[in-house]
Amino acid sequence: MMHSRLSCTVATVLAALCVSGQALAQQGPGLPGSVNAPGQASTVLPSQLEGVSFRQQLNSQLPLEVRFRDEHGASVALGSYFGKKPVVLAFVYYECPMLCMQVLNGVAGSLKAVPFVPGKDFDVVYISFDPRDTPAAAAAKKAQVLEDYKLTATASGWHFLTGDEASIRAVTAAAGFSYKWDDRRQQFAHVSGILIATPEGRLS
Repeated sequence: MMHSRLSCTVATVLAALCVSGQALAQQGPGLPGSVNAPGQASTVLPSQLEGVSFRQQLNSQLPLEVRFRDEHGASVALGSYFGKKPVVLAFVYYECPMLCMQVLNGVAGSLKAVPFVPGKDFDVVYISFDPRDTPAAAAAKKAQVLEDYKLTATASGWHFLTGDEASIRAVTAAAGFSYKWDDRRQQFAHVSGILIATPEGRLS
């Protein structure tokens, strides 16, 4: 089936982008609470990273009834991006100083190498896990990514969503994605990964 081939092809191309649960955003060596000799990886998890993970939950059903705002400010149900095509899904936040931009760039660059077209064969959906993010920020990030990678012709297949805390938590919990606000650093501690979902909204 085309959907199966698409999922396998996209997943293969994106596999190199999936950062393991130990690769954490904006977190480097020598953090408070870490014990590591020069040239040696730390085996102690800093306190600000406790409870931060991305646990694979294959075949879990995403809550398609949950509502967000798209990059135009319109209220949309997550399910409006499902039903006919697979979806490439990632959790980011638009003011992230490092890792999220790497994910956005990596997805855009990698999808140029697959024979399928966003908007025609599948959709790409980014959900911000920062409830402070706005549709304006989402629109600016979408324009930047698509312009940088000369993908503006496929803009209809890329969706940058924002939402309130309840909506965000409902989807991230279903996907096994947890994150934590680091008040001292004034940014989120989080891992990164890319999900492929079936047209029915199940994690593939």
